[in-house]
Amino acid sequence: MLTPYVPEPYSDFTNPTSAARYRAALDTVAARLGERALLVIGGEHIDTKGSIESVNPSNPDQRIGTAASATKDHVEQAMAAAWDAYASWSRKTAEERAGIVHRVGDLILERKFEFAAWQSYEAGKNWGEAEADVAEAVDFCRYYAHQALRMSEPVEVVQVDGETNTSMLQPIGAGVVIPPWNFPLAIPAGMAMGPVAAGNTVILKPASNTPLIAWAFMKVLEDAGMPAGVVNFLPGSGGEIGDALIDHPRTRFVNFTGSKEVGLRIAERAAKVGTGQKWLKRAYMEMGGKDALIIDDTVDIEAAATDAVRSAFGFQGQKCSACSRVIVFDSVHDELVDAVVEIASKLTIGAAIENFPVGPVISAAQHRSIMAEIEAGKEEATLVMGGHAIEKDGGYYIEPTVFVDVEPDSRLAQHEIFGPVLSIIKVADFDDALAVANGTEFGLTGGVYSNDEQRLARAKREFHAGNLYLNRKITGALVGVQPFGGFNMSGSNAKAGGPDYLRLFMEMKSIAESHRK
Repeated sequence: MLTPYVPEPYSDFTNPTSAARYRAALDTVAARLGERALLVIGGEHIDTKGSIESVNPSNPDQRIGTAASATKDHVEQAMAAAWDAYASWSRKTAEERAGIVHRVGDLILERKFEFAAWQSYEAGKNWGEAEADVAEAVDFCRYYAHQALRMSEPVEVVQVDGETNTSMLQPIGAGVVIPPWNFPLAIPAGMAMGPVAAGNTVILKPASNTPLIAWAFMKVLEDAGMPAGVVNFLPGSGGEIGDALIDHPRTRFVNFTGSKEVGLRIAERAAKVGTGQKWLKRAYMEMGGKDALIIDDTVDIEAAATDAVRSAFGFQGQKCSACSRVIVFDSVHDELVDAVVEIASKLTIGAAIENFPVGPVISAAQHRSIMAEIEAGKEEATLVMGGHAIEKDGGYYIEPTVFVDVEPDSRLAQHEIFGPVLSIIKVADFDDALAVANGTEFGLTGGVYSNDEQRLARAKREFHAGNLYLNRKITGALVGVQPFGGFNMSGSNAKAGGPDYLRLFMEMKSIAESHRK
């Protein structure tokens, strides 16, 4: 019997006891830095000649560890192992599968601060952001365990005289899971445990920036009693193994979260039928956003600005849900800009392990990309705050950056920067605000700050985003509470953490049995 699902609460790190526990976890992880993550294929740990190096983005001279790097030969081995395991895993009862998946969540919770500390070192997440990531991983495991039980029930169908008709859902096979680096535990856990809870097996290719966190997750799977081969672990470069995993004729599904450019490429490759392939691959691409918060002339500007800053600069803006556009009425524009700048200017910048509000971006490459976008933005808008790199321990720090006088069709307003850059766009009224909000190729998250009930009602109907937030920040979707996924080029709208997620990795069989003897 599973305990009822409720989202895992967060700690209050102003509480000395919670803060002490986090610092102790940081010390524990510090003593383990330098570990090597190995491939896991059919339960066997395998080292390779190739290596992926992981560094601390707050201090790149500090090596977090290394990971073995898989080759195409390992892809063949992992695919064989996944299908071998599928034969028995798919035949386990939903109760058996759900029990193991729920146990994974329980074990992650037992090691919550340790997992969070790994994220502070490897991903540059401050304490609150890191713990929230771990809590979400716990939630995914527990919620999907419950959904596995629900999906095992017969599908309701209409009966006719003379026969019994039954429809049921069953798993589809072995698939590939390709998560991003920005939620290095929650997203891999959710993307893998959803299909697994449904009875499938997977090959997990972790993000190369955060392989040690994914390696720690694999250890939890083993401790929870996950059978060998159900989750196979293949760190490696996209060029070396990514295409091989996607193109493989035995790949039944591809579950991807990441950039639009990579997602579109994967979707195109997955659509091609290879030699010996017996099915159309299912491919779910969860991609980016250019998320907007509308602020009108009826609200407390200080409150709206506070949530805009939280949405824009939490985890340095490295969330697909982050607010990158504030769309504000002309009549309160200047007041709003002043409030945003005042609040954001108080954000201090420094190492994630020291729990600064703003930490580093993930890598040198990401740092260069964001700074290039800021420099280009200066040619098309007015920089009113930030815009500079910060020199500190060689870390990849960038000031929270705010632009005004941003045109709705400019690059600043259209291109996903994935960093601490906020563009403020002035509009005349709510009609204009909705038009600007919907005027991108994306449709992931959005929000409206208003005390006008008619405007809020219009937003519910007309704001074209998969996750809409009213009078609050636009990040922080909770599993089972706000199923997450977007429209348009934001992806497949698979709704992670939603009641239909496991259904994506199942197929329905209908059985008609005549009563005639």
